[in-house]
Amino acid sequence: MTWTAPTGERREAPASTGERAMLQGWLDFHRDTLLAKCAGLTAEQLTRPATPPSALTLLGLVRHLADVERCWFRQRFAGEDVDSLYFTDEDPDADFHALDPARAAADHTALGAEIAACDATAAGRDLDETFTAPGGRTLNLRWVYVHLIEEYARHNGHADLLREAIDGATGA
Repeated sequence: MTWTAPTGERREAPASTGERAMLQGWLDFHRDTLLAKCAGLTAEQLTRPATPPSALTLLGLVRHLADVERCWFRQRFAGEDVDSLYFTDEDPDADFHALDPARAAADHTALGAEIAACDATAAGRDLDETFTAPGGRTLNLRWVYVHLIEEYARHNGHADLLREAIDGATGA
């Protein structure tokens, strides 16, 4: 039996709320949007690039965003000693390379687990709490939220095009 990406509820984007709830709400909206772009597709479809020679795929985006979440919330902001899920020194783009349809369910689950871990890491932390990023820049948790929203929004545009090329689906 072939694994198919599950469907889920996309939460509404927040309309009028406080800053913290607004940032979390928009991040959740964009996380849900990526998963909606994958919903109903088989593992093989999720690993299909839309425009060769590009290696960009929906599963690659899922893997990439799991690593981006881990990198910014857990490794950099919280200083957790956790390895990247896919990035390596030998292949910094490993999240997009060597995709295996047999691992699609595990990769999808890894994103969900990373989202939960990152939300737990940020919960109760002040948006003004700072950390030193590579290059010596001092950033705060607010910056991480805004960056992740931007990262998802940009890649959700890619996901729109990838999904349409796979089965013609648009929207969501």
